[in-house]
Amino acid sequence: MANVTGETTVPPTAIPEQQPASDETTPETSVPESEQMQPAEALPDYEPAQASGEPDVDLTTLSSTMVYSEVYNMMYEPDRYLGKRIKMNGRFAVYENPNTGAVYTACIIMDATACCSQGLEFVLAGEHSYPADYPEPGTEITVVGTFQTYEENGYVDYHLVDAEMTE
Repeated sequence: MANVTGETTVPPTAIPEQQPASDETTPETSVPESEQMQPAEALPDYEPAQASGEPDVDLTTLSSTMVYSEVYNMMYEPDRYLGKRIKMNGRFAVYENPNTGAVYTACIIMDATACCSQGLEFVLAGEHSYPADYPEPGTEITVVGTFQTYEENGYVDYHLVDAEMTE
């Protein structure tokens, strides 16, 4: 493109080219190693607390967002929780399989916005029958039980066994 004097000029670009930042102009910001996120396999396992009667994982002390996240982790990385005593608050839910008649009970928790729910099936210690020994669905409950895996119809699932429930 020629200007008024006849010289060839290059039109300005609308967006200047990105130049790599040099070490001199960019302050170095690093996160101390102790504060860096670690991959899941590097996280410490929960140490058993059963000798003291306390749960190994007490979800009742966490915010709703953290409880939701921890229950998600239990489903995503179940091996970290197998054999651990879990304590959680939530709403009682029940499901009866119409094909087999099997009754499944669960403690359901909601995330902070109450748009999503996560649940954990539980089996009470001793002999119990539904509905006689259980609250109405939707009742707030606290459950403490041992996290365990089981297989049913070719699927692996997880539940709390030898559980105790309070309203």
